Amino acid sequence: MGIGCQHQKGSPAPGAEPQERLRIRVYGKAEDPTLIYLPGIHGDWTLIGPFRHELGTGIRFVEMTYPRTCDWSLADYAREIEAGLLQQGIEGGWLLGESFGSQVLWELVRRAESRWHGLILAGGFVRYPAPPLLGIAEHLCPRVPHRLLHRLLPAYLLYSRLRHSRIPGGLEAAREFIERRTEADQRAVTRRLRLIAEADPRPVASSTRLALHHLYGAIDPIVPWGPVARWLRLHAPTLRASHRIWYSDHTVLASAARESVAQVRQWMA
Repeated sequence: MGIGCQHQKGSPAPGAEPQERLRIRVYGKAEDPTLIYLPGIHGDWTLIGPFRHELGTGIRFVEMTYPRTCDWSLADYAREIEAGLLQQGIEGGWLLGESFGSQVLWELVRRAESRWHGLILAGGFVRYPAPPLLGIAEHLCPRVPHRLLHRLLPAYLLYSRLRHSRIPGGLEAAREFIERRTEADQRAVTRRLRLIAEADPRPVASSTRLALHHLYGAIDPIVPWGPVARWLRLHAPTLRASHRIWYSDHTVLASAARESVAQVRQWMA
């Protein structure tokens, strides 16, 4: 049986954690420039550890984990993030939108542009540039048996042992990544794919007054970077730079953490 978001709003789907909330963690000092990380379609902070480790001090880093929900719109994401940041005493900062997080970024800009200091897309986009690819993902995601996906997850832990073993908390984050890949999580990912398909933030991107930056890996089969970079160059007047990391994949912040941090610091300076 496939996995889909068929339950009614207000009724948790089977396997979902009841009343799951947005979670926010803050690192660094309040007087430092603030960088707010908006996770990709996986929806949590479990992949950002290498980037956070390389970032070090001098920047207040904010990361978050989304609820595994089938109900939220992009406006819901933005509203809850705004409220969660204010609870932490954070009224603004730079937005770092990774993949799906770029769609949340544009909604935050649409709602309250004056709060933000600058924008960085990391493997992100405006309108998703390959609708057929997105359609395939939407079709397959709820139909792939969760049991099959779960059998593949130990390979990620092995990869983390080889690549991130020297990063403080790296293996713990990898284990948390695996633990969060539940059926409820699969349903939430399916919902986020639908939000990407429905979103068209091109009017926001073409009219914003905020400085915009584009960071991406050259080995990216998930978000074709060519059309994204071309659209930004032609239609985003505040685009300051696009930076390609040749040896990186779609998860550029994790797979090329050191170079990503160096570039982000340069843009924020």
